[in-house]
Amino acid sequence: MKKARIGIIGLGQRGSGLTDTLLAIDRADITYVCDLYNDRVKSEIEKVEKKRGASPKGTSDYRDVLSSEEVDAVLISTSWAMHVPIAVAAMKAGKAVALEVGGAYDVNDCYRLVAAWEETRVPFMFMENCCFDRFEMLVASLVRNGVLGEIVHCHGAYSHDLRDEILGGNVNRHYRLQNYLNRNCENYPTHELGPIAKILGINRGNRMVTLSSFASKAVGLTEFSYSDKNPDSALMGAKFRQGDVVTTVITCAGGETITLTLNTTLPGYYSREFTVRGTKGTCNQEANMIILDDGSGHKYWEPHLTIGHFINNADNYKEYLPSEWRDITDEQLKLGHGGMDFIEFEKFVSALLDGEEMPIDVYDAAAWMVVSALSEQSIALGGAPVAFPDFTGGAWVTRKPKDVAEYPVIKRD
Repeated sequence: MKKARIGIIGLGQRGSGLTDTLLAIDRADITYVCDLYNDRVKSEIEKVEKKRGASPKGTSDYRDVLSSEEVDAVLISTSWAMHVPIAVAAMKAGKAVALEVGGAYDVNDCYRLVAAWEETRVPFMFMENCCFDRFEMLVASLVRNGVLGEIVHCHGAYSHDLRDEILGGNVNRHYRLQNYLNRNCENYPTHELGPIAKILGINRGNRMVTLSSFASKAVGLTEFSYSDKNPDSALMGAKFRQGDVVTTVITCAGGETITLTLNTTLPGYYSREFTVRGTKGTCNQEANMIILDDGSGHKYWEPHLTIGHFINNADNYKEYLPSEWRDITDEQLKLGHGGMDFIEFEKFVSALLDGEEMPIDVYDAAAWMVVSALSEQSIALGGAPVAFPDFTGGAWVTRKPKDVAEYPVIKRD
């Protein structure tokens, strides 16, 4: 294949945004678009026509996309509940899969996903874009180069005030609302967990062993429903099962611990709170700070100012940035979440066309997604520990490491 012919299944807010990203990748063509709502299909067809001059086919039935000879790969950006069924069907139809993020509803769904890939060996990538953000990739590079010493603990969060989006579910045809009405779990774990799992070598020499989750009471959405910012008056006074704050503790075979926090129904600012603590240093995204202790005292660095703008020792750390961020253009930085979406999809298309191993594989997807299902069990049991399934069937012990990028190897005298 000279170009990857891609069908997009699911054209809501995320799918529509990713159309723009894919249109910026020279080695990809969008040949089919699909959504349950015809206005979304029409809008995306017009977008592709304007940018590329070619008109993709459109449908409301994803099975049309999977049976098309004009499609090599599918991007699945539907509601969370349909991720696994469509991904399994796509692999069995011989279509490479780019699966957008979301938590699993059932442990068996994760086993089905893995089984479909092991049966077909069709290329599959879990599209966790936060693994490709600048700070996360830079910290991973520091870890691989031993700058932070031995890693002991990691923390992440999805802290995002989504009250108006959730209550606008019926108005905006969005699936989150039903999840908050009917479930109580860590429903969106992979933004924070994905980069951490890669750093800790999960499924590749290490694995997550147990999980305990705790949920606060659910009052934030109900109170917000009485405000004039509620987009759907029919939901005024509605009661929700989803706790306002969910805290999850994970233990790993290597002795590390991970904590995750979900906070989407209370006032606040966006943060993933990405934190990595090692014996020689700590990286904290929320504080915009990396603190190192190499035996000669502490050094402080603020990575979010500009690339290469450090408080101390600028030349010592700029070189740790992977090439994807050293070479990124201004146009690419504008393509979804400050550039990380472009890097992610460039990786998927390149791996597909060049026959390379995907940087985030089906075992990663299963291990990260299953947190939602396990947390629901643990919360229902009062925070009792729940065992992680081993989706690799014991192969994690000997599987070779695989990062999302080739990080620079920095030699020090």
